[in-house]
Amino acid sequence: MNLEEFSRLEVSFQSFHGEFAPVFGRKPCQRRSEDYLRGLLVQAAERGNAENLSEVTAASDRVLQRFLSEAQWDDAAVVGKLQEYLGPRLADPEAVWAVDESGFVKQGRKSVAVSRQYCGAVGKVANCQIGVFLAHVGPRGRALVDKRLYLPEVWTQDAARCAAAAVPVARQEYQSTTALALEMLGAAQRRGSLTADWVTGDDAYGKSPTFRDGVAKAGWRYVLEVPGDTPVWPQAPTWETAPAVGRGRPPQPQPVVTERQGVRARAAALPEHAWQETEVGEGAQGPRIYRFAGEPIRESRAGKPGGELWLIHKQNLDGTEPRWFFSNAPWDTPLTKLAQVAMSRWPIETEFEADKSQVALDEYEVRGWPGWHHHITMCLLAAAFLLTLQQDWGEKDAAGDAAPGASDRLRTAAAPALDPRSVARLVIPHPSAQRAGQAIARAPSRPSAASTPAAVRPLPLRPSL
Repeated sequence: MNLEEFSRLEVSFQSFHGEFAPVFGRKPCQRRSEDYLRGLLVQAAERGNAENLSEVTAASDRVLQRFLSEAQWDDAAVVGKLQEYLGPRLADPEAVWAVDESGFVKQGRKSVAVSRQYCGAVGKVANCQIGVFLAHVGPRGRALVDKRLYLPEVWTQDAARCAAAAVPVARQEYQSTTALALEMLGAAQRRGSLTADWVTGDDAYGKSPTFRDGVAKAGWRYVLEVPGDTPVWPQAPTWETAPAVGRGRPPQPQPVVTERQGVRARAAALPEHAWQETEVGEGAQGPRIYRFAGEPIRESRAGKPGGELWLIHKQNLDGTEPRWFFSNAPWDTPLTKLAQVAMSRWPIETEFEADKSQVALDEYEVRGWPGWHHHITMCLLAAAFLLTLQQDWGEKDAAGDAAPGASDRLRTAAAPALDPRSVARLVIPHPSAQRAGQAIARAPSRPSAASTPAAVRPLPLRPSL
């Protein structure tokens, strides 16, 4: 990497932060936001807390901690600007909204929203916080673009505990994860910077009639996973009327109960010709192909036949790992399209993993409501900067087009060409030559600090203002 490339990356970083600086308000807060963003991108320690971030920035750990917990800046406004920034970069007719949640293992009673609840990060019930996230997924890239902290009922029922954690009064009323997801979707729709025609999510969202109804009412099509024991009715259920007995009200027609089945049972009864192999996108090892089948059914509401929906069945090619989805798409929608939307949720899992390992999404030491929201917002910005690098400096194939799967490969240290995180460590300044030399040594194809001409060594830290 030559001096021109070093300078180019520093210019890219300054330009990126310049887009967001005004949203942070006063100049001191703008400077601290730059320090914190640099720290998230450069830090190489196991934990991305304020102390470790301060080692690679011009700000002290106390200053960075105050930026998270005490500084008066509006994280919702920053999220709005983030969506505005990403709009031109991610806009695509095939884009999909994906909702999901991620757990953050935490201890103690004073950290906001900590409770014993299921934590996907460890695969069991544990003391943790649950963040609900909105992602935009499409052919041009993917990004987490909004967040909400789930406040369990044990918290909303304890006003003193909420007050001690600086939970706003307006947020002390209980909201389910599905309600929080609907809130984020609605906010994105009102902003209008990022758009998508479809919504997808796992069975925590698909099994909620309220969530499905809310998504449909807002004008979106959805493909949402549902549990295998979800009951459904045939599209044209049989109704029967019991014989009249005595002089009371005449019996009303009732659906034949035996026609109601779980979606797993319906899948088992499908003939072989109902299934088709469908490619849903590119994976790290080539095209991702699964078996899908679709059929019209009626959902079950209060034990009775409800509205008509698609029921989509999914399996691996060997018949393992079945999944089921509801969709309100029109009947003429190709099964291939429904399958692709259904599988658009899985990239958000990869995004969680990448953001936790690359920009310290889960590595914070704050207890209060403002601190959590501020840290997570800064992580979303850091991930968006890496996406910017991937798009602007991404791998190209022989024809000059973006190479398939470049986004995934660029997010790993083993990328053969350009890994944004490794380059960021090389170029976004370190406080000492020793640390810069260590960063360069981590990249096997780069020369050591000792053999690198001074003209192309990492740029110096910006002076503290």
